[in-house]
Amino acid sequence: MGPPPSGTVLCRLDEIGDPGARGFTFRDGDALFQAFIVRKGPSVYGYRDRCPHAGWPLAFEADRYLTREGDFILCSGHGALFRLEDGLSVGGPCAGRVLTPWPVKVEAGVVTAP
Repeated sequence: MGPPPSGTVLCRLDEIGDPGARGFTFRDGDALFQAFIVRKGPSVYGYRDRCPHAGWPLAFEADRYLTREGDFILCSGHGALFRLEDGLSVGGPCAGRVLTPWPVKVEAGVVTAP
């Protein structure tokens, strides 16, 4: 399954901490699309929820995608760190690899699939 249709409302921006993250799962029969969004100030970034090294979801607990300080995306499986703004891994076994982007947009305080 691919991403949700354009215009799908994901959440309100104020429902995500600053910094913070929120995961989403969309199902079509047995097919899943798993992704998450990260907020830092007014900026929001979306990524597929899949470690580029191991292929598993990044968060073992719901919505726990960031380090305690909220400065990096964290793979719970092996501790890889990714930059919020572009998903580039800066540490761990997949250093130099990038999370798959999932475009999202914010209009009037609402986060949607573009």
